[in-house]
Amino acid sequence: MFGDSIAVTKIILPIGISFFTFQAISYVVDVYRKETPAQKNPWHLGMYIALFPQLIAGPIVRYKTIADQIAERTITIKNFSLGINRFCLGFAMKVLLANNMATVADEAFKLAAHPEKLSVGFAWLGAIAYTFQIFFDFAGYSAMAIGLGMMLGFTFPENFNFPYVSKTVTEFWRRWHMSLGQWFRDYVYFPLGGSRVDTKYLLVRNLFIVWFLTGVWHGAEWTFIWWGLWYFALITFEKLTNLPKRNLGLPLSTLYMAFTLLCVVLGWVVFRSANLHEAKAYLGAMVGRHGNPLWDNNALRYLNDYKILLLLCVVFSLPLTAKLRPWLGKKLKAVPLVDSLFTLLAISLLILSVSLLVIGGHNPFIYFNF
Repeated sequence: MFGDSIAVTKIILPIGISFFTFQAISYVVDVYRKETPAQKNPWHLGMYIALFPQLIAGPIVRYKTIADQIAERTITIKNFSLGINRFCLGFAMKVLLANNMATVADEAFKLAAHPEKLSVGFAWLGAIAYTFQIFFDFAGYSAMAIGLGMMLGFTFPENFNFPYVSKTVTEFWRRWHMSLGQWFRDYVYFPLGGSRVDTKYLLVRNLFIVWFLTGVWHGAEWTFIWWGLWYFALITFEKLTNLPKRNLGLPLSTLYMAFTLLCVVLGWVVFRSANLHEAKAYLGAMVGRHGNPLWDNNALRYLNDYKILLLLCVVFSLPLTAKLRPWLGKKLKAVPLVDSLFTLLAISLLILSVSLLVIGGHNPFIYFNF
């Protein structure tokens, strides 16, 4: 029952349908709530619904965020240059990091059908690789969309804020796919009463509805639904214990931060698996449940081949990289020079990424499927 896809329809749907559908819903609801005036110009409304940079994979942009920019916007050389930089860096995140991590993850998850052939080390390596793949795939696209928007005179909201440094699961979802989290908060969670309800039962009910819908939003698969319910259980625990607001002290907060990251990695295993049977088998291989060897040639070979890229994934998952550019500009007292060097770096990464993409063939974004 739970191992197969949920049979809903055989209709072929356009890619990214959930993104532009959610945008359209937000517009209708905001007009109904009188939070934004109705747009009487069909061309302006059509531009909002079909704005191509973020149309098929986010970020989900609310109409009132860009209403003024749709009517009138200014394209400057500075913003156009910054947009090019952002686009190039996002493209490099996808091609250089996400695609390479996909090679490792795909090889590991192929063995989920025969988990006894999967060593503990390779299972963990595959799970970590997918953790980086989905981040750099989706964050890379979001950066490209934001960059394209800047080139066209639009300011789109940020969609990621270094989620893998989160101290709690609740914080992780404030940093990961922020536009989706805000959409569910404003259009589902708050209308239900949010956390300002009279009983804990109502709080748990509200959280269940939000996270069940979050799972369903990603697709008609039991893996997505259980992935959503996994976060429902974790965030409900944190809400009921008020854990995110507690001062645990450095040792305990560090341990809980590690626990949070572990929960995220395990969640991605379920998310990536073809069905619940393979998810269970893969998770079992990670703890040696099938008599799996601790290490094998696959783990050794892929770790050796991709160790530099894995290290780069760790580095670019940390907020230190975002602070590097302003720090260098202040340290060298030459902001224009640093900006020029970063532009040169971005263009170099674009050329390298395009070259690798041509060699490697078609590599679609993961979130085009949702």
